[in-house]
Amino acid sequence: MSDRGHLKKTNLAATAPASITTAGPMTGLADGPRGAKPRRMLSTRTVIVYGTLFVAAAYYLLPLYVMIVTSLKGMPEIRLGNIFAPPLEVTFEPWVKAWSSACTGLNCDGLSRGFWNSVLITVPSTVVSIAIASVNGYALSNWRFKGADAFFTILVVGAFIPYQVMIYPIVIILREIGLYGSLYGLIIVHTIFGMPILTLLFRNYFAGLPEELFKAARVDGAGFWGIYFKIMVPMSLPIFVVAMILQVTGIWNDFLMGVVFTRPEYYPMTVQLNNIVNSVQGVKEYNVNMAATILTGAVPLLVYFVSGRLFVRGIAAGAVKG
Repeated sequence: MSDRGHLKKTNLAATAPASITTAGPMTGLADGPRGAKPRRMLSTRTVIVYGTLFVAAAYYLLPLYVMIVTSLKGMPEIRLGNIFAPPLEVTFEPWVKAWSSACTGLNCDGLSRGFWNSVLITVPSTVVSIAIASVNGYALSNWRFKGADAFFTILVVGAFIPYQVMIYPIVIILREIGLYGSLYGLIIVHTIFGMPILTLLFRNYFAGLPEELFKAARVDGAGFWGIYFKIMVPMSLPIFVVAMILQVTGIWNDFLMGVVFTRPEYYPMTVQLNNIVNSVQGVKEYNVNMAATILTGAVPLLVYFVSGRLFVRGIAAGAVKG
């Protein structure tokens, strides 16, 4: 009996396909590499994409380069006419003059006064508008009160009305309450105009958060402010950064509101920059103008570079979802 079994096993092994006897446990797998075909580093698509990005970056960086190199040159070198050449002799005197002694109208104290005016305008306007808008968005997304839809519709409509058409009525209102021409009046204006779009952003962001967290907090006895401060705010850092960047950029770069609603001693930095660049008295100092321009735009650039990663996260996480 054992001889017949041994002979049977020998015959089966002899007649089995070679792939089965040699493959072992890997039977049935296809031969050769698996997965997507590796891409070539210099494909047509890659060249087009990176070429387009390079052209766009050069388009935006070339003016910045011209401003920087011009601000580091003296006037004799600027008169040679080669605006793209790097400075032969670097000087920071135009920067010092733009900050402390350039004439911005009747005063010749540079941009320093306008810088602190802009800080006093931007900081409270940003903080107050974000605080109110975040509470508005939180209430509209999680606490559905009577008339919430109508209130939200009014805010959305207000976000897309050009503020230029409301300048004259606001001038009359600020004059009647005694705030026209002061920093407080301009702070109120920036705060009010920033709330509609910020409320829209916060409402859409809070609506995208898991509703189970809100319901669980309600079951545990948390109230309106408890849920807001202990759950919503810690989970909403990206959207707060988005709102901060939008407000700081918009308020700091504003010119029209600053020149309309304030007096010369309260002019923000952008208004003083305009007075320096458009001055018609004396020699046109292009290096001082370029240095003043860079100083005026440094704060929004710094804010974005410091928090740009969170800005992208906030946009991707639902800041523009409707």
